[in-house]
Amino acid sequence: MFKKYLILLLILSFSRIGLSQSLDSLVMSKPDSLKKPVVFYEDTLFFIGTKLGPFNPQERANSFSNKLELLLDSEVLDTTLLIAVEDDLAIEIMHGEIILGSVTTADADYQEQTQALLAKEYIDAIKSSYAKNHQGRSLIQNITRTGILIGVLIVLILLVRFINIGFNKLIDFILSKWHQYFRGIKIKNFELLSAERQEVLLKALMRFFKILLIIVLLYLALPIVFSIFPATKNLANTLFGYITDPFKSIINSFFGYIPELFMILVVAFITYYLGKFIDFISGEIERGNLSVPGFYPEWAKPTFNLVKIIVFAFSFIVIFPYLPGSDSPAFQGVSVFLGLLISLGSSSAISNIIAGLVIIYMRAFKIGDRVKIGETVGDVIEKTMLVTRLRTIKNEEVTIPNSAILNGNTVNYSVESNGPGLILHTKVTIGYDVPWRQIHELLVNAALKVETVIKEPKPFVLQTSLDDHYVSYQINAYTNDSKKAAKSYSDLHANIQDAFSEAGVEIMSPHYRATRDGSQLTIPPKYIPEADVVESPLVQEEIKNDNPEDPGDVAEDSTYN
Repeated sequence: MFKKYLILLLILSFSRIGLSQSLDSLVMSKPDSLKKPVVFYEDTLFFIGTKLGPFNPQERANSFSNKLELLLDSEVLDTTLLIAVEDDLAIEIMHGEIILGSVTTADADYQEQTQALLAKEYIDAIKSSYAKNHQGRSLIQNITRTGILIGVLIVLILLVRFINIGFNKLIDFILSKWHQYFRGIKIKNFELLSAERQEVLLKALMRFFKILLIIVLLYLALPIVFSIFPATKNLANTLFGYITDPFKSIINSFFGYIPELFMILVVAFITYYLGKFIDFISGEIERGNLSVPGFYPEWAKPTFNLVKIIVFAFSFIVIFPYLPGSDSPAFQGVSVFLGLLISLGSSSAISNIIAGLVIIYMRAFKIGDRVKIGETVGDVIEKTMLVTRLRTIKNEEVTIPNSAILNGNTVNYSVESNGPGLILHTKVTIGYDVPWRQIHELLVNAALKVETVIKEPKPFVLQTSLDDHYVSYQINAYTNDSKKAAKSYSDLHANIQDAFSEAGVEIMSPHYRATRDGSQLTIPPKYIPEADVVESPLVQEEIKNDNPEDPGDVAEDSTYN
């Protein structure tokens, strides 16, 4: 088996040697019509008549000519940079780092010269043609460039003049056409900008845009001017790059940012509809359509708002690394600065927020309840995370920080509105000379006449103290309308006065002083029977004092302290 492979390898080797010799003989026998010239300055420098790899002689000659022409047009051709570099396959003709062409063994055999000598002839031919034609070509190029420069300057001057005249005419046209629309700018009675100043401001803005447009035009003209001459072409590229590089950077950044942007949009989409779902569940629980054991409806809104804040915060944490510039020191510095401001300036706000959450879950009151917070009595009209707002019975709106509510006492008058009812109570002190059973009856009847007092449970009276000169009686009556408590108390006090006056019972305590010199009683006269007036000891005493035989003036001093 090994012998078969060895014989096959020898056959292939001899066949390659024979093929190479046959190809060389074909190259040597090529006619002159297959030679293709390398042209430079319309001069024929030399001929190429052999192939190199897949490139035929015509393609090789065209490539050599095009590269020389390109160097010449860009005016970077320097004959001192032409060198011949030999490698394993061929000798490369180079201009600095640019390969102009190659001299192969086949080329040398075709020209019946050595590779080194043929490469030297190629370089000498290029140098000779350049030295002969460069000066004339440079003169024509300079004249052409000067003409182009003059043309560019003329066009630039015309454009600047057109912009200047055009803007001036545009200003005059606007002022003449829409003059009636310049009426000034007023904020209530304060004239922020008069019509004359408005016109002056318009002229100033138009002049500013005119100058800005001229500056942009001049800047765009500079790269064109500098690109005309080879010596300043690099400067032109630099100036033009100042304009194009930012736009390229923006476009590249935009297309490079598309994957991150897509991630942000996906997270934002999910977060948005998750927030909608949370709002839906919160509304259903708050309206009572959905019930959760141990979870009160008034907890729904604040609880789900807190959940939404957590969801949004988590979404922002996910999105943050995908934000443009999030890893830059400037972005991080701003984030640290904002965090420091929030931490230093929001201590009281944080305490109010925490207090607001505690109050909500304590269920101390709800919107619409009549409450007393500190010394303020009113209806709850708003509960936020920071403050609670009350409207007093005098229609005053009072804002109370949640931390103050948490640190103080809160009285809720509306809690028992749906139960037994709120107990209205007031105190009256009557002397020991009036039977207590009569006082109880009078107070209960006075309470039952109040419109908002319910009949059941029945009002009741408590004797709260037995003082030195009087007894303290407290009437207690139930009502289901806590928001009319002030009116109910007023009616109750009025009814107590009427009831006691009708019964002939004087309310002469706790602090009452009367010097009886025959004047009327404290009870209104319409409630005093005529017989009582005659039989009144005070009146009799007064009549006796009118006797001329008894000129002494008698008075009774009644004092309840």
